[in-house]
Amino acid sequence: MIYNAADPSKTSIDATIDAASVNTRVEMRDKDVRSPNFLDTAKYPTITFKSKKTETAGTGKLKVTGDLTLHGTTKEVVLDVQGPSQAIKDPFGDGQRTGASASTKISRKDFGVNGAAGMVSDEIEITLDIEMTGPEK
Repeated sequence: MIYNAADPSKTSIDATIDAASVNTRVEMRDKDVRSPNFLDTAKYPTITFKSKKTETAGTGKLKVTGDLTLHGTTKEVVLDVQGPSQAIKDPFGDGQRTGASASTKISRKDFGVNGAAGMVSDEIEITLDIEMTGPEK
């Protein structure tokens, strides 16, 4: 995430997620989610989001519109962003750190993820927890 505090409309998010990193905390279910029944991580190893437009949505909130690519299908989605948080001194360097959380809900069927029809919810919530570093102010 590149955050522009002076002009939030210039803020952008470019995220890549290793699809095999999806973790439900149940190993057997994780194997199924990663299989061709759902994400097919061997064929589609990454999930990506690339922003196209950012707008303010109230104090400490942004709406970021962009392209989400999941399971080989790209669709436009809107991320609701909380933050960025107040910058703090980076304890590991001379710069600063700040964080944000972005989320959206999608229909898995819109992205061709059709496994376990009737047994698994169609709605998927995607959350990105973002930590940013920057120069000392």
